[in-house]
Amino acid sequence: MRRTEVKDRLRQLIERRQPGEVLPSERALSTEIGVSRPTLRAAIDELERDGLVVREHGRGTFTAPRKISQDLVPATGGEQFAPPAEGHWTSRVIDFAITSAGARLGKRLEVSPGQTLVAVTRVRVVEEAPMAIERILVPRDLVPDITAAGFESGSFYELLRTRYEVVPATAVQIIEPTVTDPDESGLLGVPQHSPALLFERTTRDDGGRVIEYTRSIYRGDRYRITSHLTFDHTSG
Repeated sequence: MRRTEVKDRLRQLIERRQPGEVLPSERALSTEIGVSRPTLRAAIDELERDGLVVREHGRGTFTAPRKISQDLVPATGGEQFAPPAEGHWTSRVIDFAITSAGARLGKRLEVSPGQTLVAVTRVRVVEEAPMAIERILVPRDLVPDITAAGFESGSFYELLRTRYEVVPATAVQIIEPTVTDPDESGLLGVPQHSPALLFERTTRDDGGRVIEYTRSIYRGDRYRITSHLTFDHTSG
C-alpha cells in the first residue's frame, strides 16, 4: 500500500474522531490498515506537518484541537473590523507601561516623539488555551486614567466608546505569515518557530486621528480566517 493511500485511511480515521482524541497505537494502526510501521510512521509525520495530528511524547498521537474560526468581512465601525471569533475569549495582561512614543512609534501613530503612550501586552485566551499575543499602543491623552484592568474585561473598543467617547471608525489591518520566537512560543505554549499569523492594525476615529496601533501574533495551528468575497459580474 502506498503512503498516499495510508494517509487517506488515516484521514478517514481522524474525521470520525473528536478534536483532541487519542488515536490507536502505531502497532494497532499498522495491523488495522495492513501496512508496515515505517510506512505508517512516515504517513503520520506528514499528517503532523499538515496540522491534523499532534504527538505528545509518552502519551501518544492525538487528533489536532479544533481551529478557532473568524470571519473577515468588509465593514466599518468598532468591533466590526474583526467580527467576533468563535468561543469565549478572555485576556490576561502581562505588561502595562506608560512610555514615550519615540521617533518610530511616533511616526506610526502620527504623534510627536515625546507623546506619552499606553503600552500593553496581553495574552488572548479561548477555551482555556492561549491563542494570541497582542501588543497595543494608545495615545495616553485619549485614555488618561486607564489601568491594566481596562484591557482584561470586556471589549476595549466598547470601553473607548462608552468611557472615553473615542469612537473607532476605520482601520487598516495587514496579515502575514510568520513563526514564533522563544518568548512568543513560551506564552502560547507551542514549540519555537511554530507557524503563526502576524496582524498589524492601525485604527482611526471619524476625524482621521490614529487612536490605536496593535501588533498581534496568533497561533497558526489553532486559528484561521474566512474571507467573504463578492464578485462583480459586470467586469471581465
